[in-house]
Amino acid sequence: MQSYYQLLKEKFPTKTAVLTELINLEAIRHLPKGTEYFVSDLHGEYDAFDSILRSASGSLKDKVRDCFVDHGIDQTVLDDIAVFLFYPEEKLAQESQKRSVRQLEDYLESYLPVLIQILHSIGSKYTRSKIRKAMPQEFAYIIEELLAEIERRHDKADYFKTIIKKVRQLKQLDDLAIALAYLIQNLTIDHLHVVGDIYDRGPEPDKILDRLCQLRSVDIQWGNHDITWMGAMAGSPLCMINVIRIAARYNNIDLIEDRYGINLRKLIAYSQAHYAPLPSFTPILDEGFISQEEEDLLNQLQQATAVLQFKLEHQLIDRRPEFLLEHRQLLTKINYETGEIDLDSGSYPLKDFTTSCINPAQPFALSEEEEQLIQQLLTAFQTSERLKRHVNFLFAKGNMYRVYNGQLLYHGCIPLHTNGDFKSLRLNGENLAGRALLDFYEKSIRQSYRQPEVSDDLVTDLFWYLWIGETSSLFGKQAMTTFERYYIADKRTHHEEKNPYFALRNQVQICDRILDEFGLGRDGHIVNGHTPVKEKAGETPIKADGKMLVIDGGFAKGYQKKTGLAGYTLVYNSYGLQLVAHQPFEGVDKVLENGGDVLSTQRLVEEATHRILVKDTTIGQRLQEEIQALEHLYHHFDQY
Repeated sequence: MQSYYQLLKEKFPTKTAVLTELINLEAIRHLPKGTEYFVSDLHGEYDAFDSILRSASGSLKDKVRDCFVDHGIDQTVLDDIAVFLFYPEEKLAQESQKRSVRQLEDYLESYLPVLIQILHSIGSKYTRSKIRKAMPQEFAYIIEELLAEIERRHDKADYFKTIIKKVRQLKQLDDLAIALAYLIQNLTIDHLHVVGDIYDRGPEPDKILDRLCQLRSVDIQWGNHDITWMGAMAGSPLCMINVIRIAARYNNIDLIEDRYGINLRKLIAYSQAHYAPLPSFTPILDEGFISQEEEDLLNQLQQATAVLQFKLEHQLIDRRPEFLLEHRQLLTKINYETGEIDLDSGSYPLKDFTTSCINPAQPFALSEEEEQLIQQLLTAFQTSERLKRHVNFLFAKGNMYRVYNGQLLYHGCIPLHTNGDFKSLRLNGENLAGRALLDFYEKSIRQSYRQPEVSDDLVTDLFWYLWIGETSSLFGKQAMTTFERYYIADKRTHHEEKNPYFALRNQVQICDRILDEFGLGRDGHIVNGHTPVKEKAGETPIKADGKMLVIDGGFAKGYQKKTGLAGYTLVYNSYGLQLVAHQPFEGVDKVLENGGDVLSTQRLVEEATHRILVKDTTIGQRLQEEIQALEHLYHHFDQY
């Protein structure tokens, strides 16, 4: 501890500096807690996600209305302000078509005091230091001066106006107004939680990650679709092949080739040489049109990567008997003469099953061409600078689970037996269950990422187990029936039996048991994603008397017919918890046309009995620890 206090003294070299920081931290602890937003299962739907950040799930328009409730401002003007805050550049482009240059400057000059007033209102629960750090550097001085004089006292009114006039004279009104809009957006969401599944299905997960990298405060709970991309970068050829197969299935190959710069030319040539298009591999297109040539290519890529995946999976299962996956070595259950497969449930004819790259005597063996192809692809993935940057971010900001402000966040499930006991997995001679199991998973995959040149050790193979394993907290089913869905017509074989967790999570006592396991009190909540809530069929996202909140509402367009929604946002502010359900995002033009209306409905989950302050939060606990250390240093300053 001696060295710790010596380092602390270097940061605060005088007793006055220590005293100043003590007062600052204690004051922060008594501010209202910032507003947290929780989203999950974004699945590459960047535009919808971006609109939620810009509008704070629709609440920013409410804040504008509340800010001017007693000012007699017409609703159409408030709508116009809201639109500007959401999409400032697009709004200015629209206005510039209707106004002269002088009229546009008048418009902006009249709005600047309004924007400053909104910023003053939203920033009232933050310290000046926090607002200052969030400001764009080029306008920080101007914004600070305008904020300081927002009350517009008579003797300072000219000062306020003079600043704005000078900004106009220097042709910076539009840039300043845009900067204020983005600053207001950023301060409205104090902290963002992403409860898994950024990748797959939708077209732009990379843009989501670019956006997340810009946020002041964010954390991520890894989803099963994220873990395979992370596994590819950590050296798992099986995860990598699966990533390519899913991208081909949903017409997202351009993400890999164009935006991550990964060359698939040799894989494409291999696919076209060995496979002809077949109906079972028709790509899934949520929207848009592609040519027949493009569709055929995606079809052939799926076939090639599917067979490579099943071969690699067989080899992994051979070297990992502890994973208990022998029943998924399906290539050895096929009668290659009759074209049938023998499963526990019976014998089934195979459809669209091509054996051109399979040796019936050793169906799981890779050819020399395939070995070289996989190694070349793995090198291309691991040397993609942009993908590396995104996966680094996932590891830096992500975890298997997080305990934060009384909430337990995880993507998939806590594996359970039917009686509610935690289901265990025996690894390295130890039975692991509950929190210990998730801690082991996280420790292992972090270790694997530190040694990307190794592709077949336990910690690397665990990435695949997290994708398909029965005791994976990210998967939560007995088996993944990818093979059956492709090759067997009988849909009864396609069923994937869920872990008992998904039925038991409706029970208060089960949620209490899970909360206890992770060190939370009985007044905590579990925030869960992974399984789309079918509100359209009457399912509720609020379960177990409010202890379990399932916030996968169907951002991905393919799920929206089942859910009847287009995603949820859970909002936790100083007054309690609210769940916001979104309707499909129809584009920026619709927002501009509708006066900033974001189609959403809100429902109260839990109202706080008193306004929640920073001191009541996880950050408040950390601040209290810092205060205790500083108080010790203050009283024993000369000893260090």
